[in-house]
Amino acid sequence: MKVEVVIDGRAARLEFDPGRFRYQREDGGVIEGEHSVVQLNSGAYSVLIGGRNYAVVAGAPGEVIVNGRVFTAAVFDPRGMRGRQSKDAGEGRRNIVAMMPGKVVRILVADGAAVEAGQGLIVVEAMKMQNEMKSPKAGRVVEVKVSEDATVAAGDVLMVIE
Repeated sequence: MKVEVVIDGRAARLEFDPGRFRYQREDGGVIEGEHSVVQLNSGAYSVLIGGRNYAVVAGAPGEVIVNGRVFTAAVFDPRGMRGRQSKDAGEGRRNIVAMMPGKVVRILVADGAAVEAGQGLIVVEAMKMQNEMKSPKAGRVVEVKVSEDATVAAGDVLMVIE
């Protein structure tokens, strides 16, 4: 399985198969080897990597605790980003956030523009790939918080939809 992760604001790719993993950081650094995971109880795991044991516990939403240290973490399947919709996509204001560090390449809508669900809003280049962020709902652009050529960090709010 291949996923993209952002841990404490640092983007990486993670590939894992039964017993083996490969973790490639955005800066090119690679960690790979054997692993084993045992679920201890709901939300708690024992992870063995290279002979070292890690206690991993799910924390608050968007957090994971490893050996008592809290990390912010986001894991996503890049194939599912375009079609992913949350159950509350039609309610209230929604922040459009950067999934990983990158550069704003194009802004496709202006403040006050009416948008449809699934309409392209902004293009961010990350890890040498351009990712079009789409509107999760029909509404209006309340605020564009970035400009073209701006550098953004993971979790930065790019735009607000109402």
